[in-house]
Amino acid sequence: MNTFLSRFADYLPFLIKGLWLTIAVTLAALALSTLLGLLWALLRTSGVRYLSGPTRIFVELMRGVPILVVLFYLYFVMPDLGVDLTAFQAGVLGLSLTYSCYIGETFRAGIEAIDRGQTEAAKSIGMKHSLMMRRVVLPQAARVVMPPYANNMVMLLKDSSQVSVISVTELTMQGKMLASSNFDNLTVFSLVAILYLCLVVPLNLTMRRVEQKLRLA
Repeated sequence: MNTFLSRFADYLPFLIKGLWLTIAVTLAALALSTLLGLLWALLRTSGVRYLSGPTRIFVELMRGVPILVVLFYLYFVMPDLGVDLTAFQAGVLGLSLTYSCYIGETFRAGIEAIDRGQTEAAKSIGMKHSLMMRRVVLPQAARVVMPPYANNMVMLLKDSSQVSVISVTELTMQGKMLASSNFDNLTVFSLVAILYLCLVVPLNLTMRRVEQKLRLA
């Protein structure tokens, strides 16, 4: 047991470097995918066919393509088209584009769950569409979408490990490099799993508190 813990202490500084990069990739991808997801949802619920139609096609296409293929396309194909992205940029963009479609569908479901009578009442008193969305629809939709949105956040955090395939040295890649050098797979990947849990468990607890506050508001 002491040997096991001693190895933990030796490996931890090396893995912490990857942990910070995992956090950076996740936060950047989460911010961008949330903004894009909200945009997709607003376009799809706008009622304007030439906006909602292309958005729907894009969302369905992205949801049908594996994240790994998106990452390979951005990192290996885009340079052939004259667009050079670093591994970090390609990783964040690939995760953002993919997850913006899942988050967008979550937001769309939340918006469409709002009772039609409330939107009709807002229109009857002269509210413009943008004001109605800000004052009436989106605040209520936030309560509806919070549980699935929190689930998307956790999935995005875990899927950030996918960027290791394009040489982003996040936590999983650091663990793989460390295990390749010392062949201590059990200790290394146990520590990697523990570090992921150290991120996921507090995130779940925080989102549950946010959900409770929104329900009470």
